[in-house]
Amino acid sequence: MFVVIVFFEIKPEQVEAFRAAMVGQAKRCLEHEPGCRQFDVSQDPQLPTSFFLYEVYDDEAAFEAHKASSHFADFGPVVKDWIASRKLVTYLRVSERPRTN
Repeated sequence: MFVVIVFFEIKPEQVEAFRAAMVGQAKRCLEHEPGCRQFDVSQDPQLPTSFFLYEVYDDEAAFEAHKASSHFADFGPVVKDWIASRKLVTYLRVSERPRTN
């Protein structure tokens, strides 16, 4: 599995709009991308301008398909002016999650 972690610092006046937009984007990715297995959006309760995304894809090709999707292309221009900083890192997951019934 291919893991993508993104750290965002959002301009204070845009926090609510960013959170709503990002939660919607995560939902679209999970619904429309067969290779997207997990897309979690988290916000720091002590520093509300700080967000953390945890995304899991089947492989790097699935992540590239994510970046090529129309909903990804449409999303960037909406949020670009709301972002103060962004850092993206990738990993390969080496352990499997236990299955729940």
